[in-house]
Amino acid sequence: MRMDAKKIDYKDIGFLCGLEIHQRLLTEHKLFCKCPAVINLSSPEVKITRRQRAVAGELGNIDMSASFEEKKSRDFVYAINGNNACLVDIDEEPPGEINRDALLTALSMADALSMKIPYEVQPMRKGVVDGSNPSAFQRTMVVGLDGSIKLHGRTLRIPSISLEEESAGIIKTEQGVAEYDCQRIGIPLIEIDTDQYIKDPEEAKEAALYIGKMMRITGRVQRGIGSIRQDVNVSISDGARVEIKGLQEVAYLDRYVENEVLRQIALTEIKKELKRRRAKVEKAKSLTRILKETKSRLISSNLQSGGAVYGFKLEGFGGLLGKEVNPDRRLGTEISDYAKMAGVKGLIHSDEKLSDYGITSAEEKAIREELGAKKNDAFIIITGEGAQVENAIFYTAGRAKGAIEGVPSETRGVHDTKLFTTKFLRPIPGGARMYPETDVLPVTIEKRVREEAHTISPDIERTLSEFKRELGSEELANQMLASYRLDLYKKLSSETKAEKKFIANILLQKFVELSRNGYKTDSIEEAELVKAFKEYASGKITKKGVEELIKGLAEGGKTSEIIYKSHLKKKTMAEIKQIIEGIKRREPSIPKERIISRVMAEYGTVVDGEDVKDMVE
Repeated sequence: MRMDAKKIDYKDIGFLCGLEIHQRLLTEHKLFCKCPAVINLSSPEVKITRRQRAVAGELGNIDMSASFEEKKSRDFVYAINGNNACLVDIDEEPPGEINRDALLTALSMADALSMKIPYEVQPMRKGVVDGSNPSAFQRTMVVGLDGSIKLHGRTLRIPSISLEEESAGIIKTEQGVAEYDCQRIGIPLIEIDTDQYIKDPEEAKEAALYIGKMMRITGRVQRGIGSIRQDVNVSISDGARVEIKGLQEVAYLDRYVENEVLRQIALTEIKKELKRRRAKVEKAKSLTRILKETKSRLISSNLQSGGAVYGFKLEGFGGLLGKEVNPDRRLGTEISDYAKMAGVKGLIHSDEKLSDYGITSAEEKAIREELGAKKNDAFIIITGEGAQVENAIFYTAGRAKGAIEGVPSETRGVHDTKLFTTKFLRPIPGGARMYPETDVLPVTIEKRVREEAHTISPDIERTLSEFKRELGSEELANQMLASYRLDLYKKLSSETKAEKKFIANILLQKFVELSRNGYKTDSIEEAELVKAFKEYASGKITKKGVEELIKGLAEGGKTSEIIYKSHLKKKTMAEIKQIIEGIKRREPSIPKERIISRVMAEYGTVVDGEDVKDMVE
């Protein structure tokens, strides 16, 4: 039975947590070339294919994660359109000068975080062999050190902030091949790292929201899905550092952290039991002779195509491969994820119902005899092509041995809806992948640049105070500052005379409600939205009318046409008077409250409640 996350004493379990927040910057062009820093629907004009190798960093060592990715032996295909990618992006031409606008934005954030800004910034190459960069490296540079933020009186250190290139966007992955889109590669990105002393999952979410607000109030960062993402590093005293990669929904960040803690607690419990049983992992043996006549489709199809089937004993693992570590995920699932890295479809283990795979009880008995597996032991079967099986055995046996040690230190992907990590991606990367950039000179940070960065540096407390005054609510102010629609709010507030609180409520609440009901609110043209709020501010439509109008705009309509066709024009006081008099003629004794509710029920989108109430009175 899994522990209740609410009952965890995070201090007692030695909880450590740190954030890496990545935010694309709003600049005219990319970091080291003049290609536009935008992502659109351009079709690729050409595709190139590459293989990548891990290389030693400046200290002469090869990073473990890079070496791991190289062993996958994958081809990487890059889709390129000349409108938003060039030879610099695919490492066929030296980079140009650094984007000064991006550098200034990064320095302004460093200033806002009270960081030490170096007098010279040294661009570095960070080795990346997962295909996300055609060059197999990413350019990055530290622009600030030793900063901090305040959260409810606690100081959270921000050790560094970096300016770097965005990676390529994944299109699809298939057997031995991954395809990437080069549109976003090279877009300026800032990475803000916190220290590891975040006290609990809630504070992790608060820190991410706070830093996100700081970046948004600059007005110099991109918005929308994918423009900001968080990597979260989590560990407990008996566990290990695990990096949760690519969180985009900060609202659920605390839940992901909670589930990772529960996962590590479950794995440490498994470790203790395995130690008690003196568990060990035996060498793999061929099971082809035993299973050559099997009716299992998975195994027989591989054998018929020239593949192989192997198995190995997990001494003392009996019953533990089926132990749950997260909802619908077990130790066996985690081991299977490693096997899939080698290209096999998965594995079969003895804690599963083997008959579901077509394996008979007689075959199971023969497998146990061949492997020497007793009642308290488990076994794993892997089938596939020869080279795949060999690699899968290597990865799988390694993960099984890791279970005896407890929690492996690794990078893990996230599940979009279930709020926990779903699979192993790679080992944790380290400093061995860093080496100086030889094609870009160090950048001197002049005094005037520091002063300009200070001038545009965001002040979140002052901005929050101003928003609180104009919206009349601290909660609404916080929500608006955290929203990627902040710039849209500012535009509507400055270009129309509509009440700011009404604008904020529409953007924060009505847009979300309509999106959940299938309306494409993010596709609405800003110019049409401005017209809609101007119509409201001038008294031509009601608040309810605005909501109906937005539905039409989300479907591609134009403001004036929707108002006319949907009959959204606001009723005049004279028209309201006629409606009320008509009701009273038909029902002379009707109470005032009933008149108001009757009018609002029938004419709610074209009359304001206050106008109806005034006329009734």
